Amino acid sequence: MILAFVGDIPLFHKILAALLTGALAIIVANPTDLVKVRLQAEGKLPAGVPRRYSGAVDAYFTIVRQEGVGALWTGLGPNVARNAIINAAELASYDQVKETILKIPGFMDNIFTHLLAGLGAGFFAVCIGSPVDVVKSRMMGDSTYKNTFDCFIKTLKYEGFLAFYKGFLPNFGRLGSWNVIMFLVLEQAKNIFRV
Repeated sequence: MILAFVGDIPLFHKILAALLTGALAIIVANPTDLVKVRLQAEGKLPAGVPRRYSGAVDAYFTIVRQEGVGALWTGLGPNVARNAIINAAELASYDQVKETILKIPGFMDNIFTHLLAGLGAGFFAVCIGSPVDVVKSRMMGDSTYKNTFDCFIKTLKYEGFLAFYKGFLPNFGRLGSWNVIMFLVLEQAKNIFRV
């Protein structure tokens, strides 16, 4: 038996569902994210400095061999926070932005409105999630931090508040386009399966 909810879902429920799914998803995906961050960090090494990994598969095996299986979940705390926060920001803001746009005279529930709402959701996700994203990446790429709080404080102290928004435009380009595509597909799926 399939249970279906008919009607508007309260914003609080949307945020809670997005937080939970974002957290659960990254618990599974953390090893892959860790390998990605470490390989990216290696790409910044000067010429002549030996690389720790020859590729992604080698990175998994090397991390497990040298640091243990648990090391694949390095940075899990900030990564769970990042993914949960960004998920919640995307899903909750999309509906709110769309509702706001539809109140503007001349706007209709069409692809252009979904495109604007998707970009808005991506913008909010980057604004809200970028500080946690920066801390997560630094924790995964540099083992000198004691914990998440230490990383946050050192970044703020030595680089200032704007350090948490480094890479804002490329991040918005990635999340903005992701949200546009995701929500356009979801809206079209809703229309196809509407009874």
